[in-house]
Order: sequence, then C-alpha cells, then structure tokens
Amino acid sequence: MSKILGISGSLRQKSYNSALLRSARDLFPEVIVIGSIRGIPLYDGDLEITGVPPAVLELKQQLIDADGLLLVSPEYNNSLPGVTKNTVDWLSRPSLGVRNVFRDKPVALIGASPGGFGTILGQSAWLQVFRGLGAKHWSGGRLVVSNATRVFDDNGVLVDQSIRQRLEQFIEGFMAFCEL
Repeated sequence: MSKILGISGSLRQKSYNSALLRSARDLFPEVIVIGSIRGIPLYDGDLEITGVPPAVLELKQQLIDADGLLLVSPEYNNSLPGVTKNTVDWLSRPSLGVRNVFRDKPVALIGASPGGFGTILGQSAWLQVFRGLGAKHWSGGRLVVSNATRVFDDNGVLVDQSIRQRLEQFIEGFMAFCEL
C-alpha cells in the first residue's frame, strides 16, 4: 500500500485547502500523512549554508519516505502561492544526501477555492514547476473544488457528497499511480 505525503499550500487556520487535505486523509488514514509548511522560513542561501532549518529537514524526510506527494494548493492571483513555492524551493535543494527529492516522485495536485473557477490556473502553474524538477505528475484525474463555502461547513468538514466521491476516486487513482 502506498504512503502519500499530503501538504496544504495554505497557512490560514480555516483554509479550505487544509480542510480538503484533512478530508482526503480521513478517507484514507492508513495512506495519507499530512506534512506542514508552517515554520518554513523564506529561502535564503546564507541560511542554508549555516544549516538547513529543522522544519525543512523534517518535511523533506517525510517526502523522501513517501511514495507520492499530494499538493493541495490554493490559487493566488491566478497562480501559485508564494509560501508554497518557497517550500518547494527549500525541498528541492540538495540536503540529507539527496540531490533531488522530486525526481520521478509521483505528484498530484488538487485545490479548493470560494470562487467559481476553483484552482485551475494555480494547478496549471504548478505543472511547470514539477516538470522542471523531474516529478511524475499524475494527470489521470483533475479535482478542482469551486464554491468551497458550500462544500465545507463552518468547521471545515466536507459536506458535499459529490465532492467526497470525486475526492475518493481521485485518491484511489493516485494511489494506483504511485504503485506503478
């Protein structure tokens, strides 16, 4: 059985993307492990020389140990969020004796937004990044959650059964991709 590292690309406490990731983990608790971008500093080569921050090392080790990465990313200004890109930049740096943790790593992208277009442009922006890192993007499905205010309740619980079913199918497909 695959182990998938799930990362929410949002720091916001009541993030719809974090809620979507928790929903995926709740559907597959033996498979999905949630990592955190909280505590990852802005990338700074001078800081890297003095020692990679513990939060970066921990997340990087989780990614090394995982069979795949599920990135649940918001969309900011029709693109990817800076805080999440910063995390990917840190993770892509050589450390822990690993040159590129993304090379041939299966990656899937999903996202949620209160807007009507979901995170389709943000997901498209991520493709260029992961292609450049040599990751294996799973394109067997697309999950873009629009109008998230109606999909989740006030506590971040997924209440839309159609989205729950699509999320379950998406994760099952990604798990099969990770096992290839």
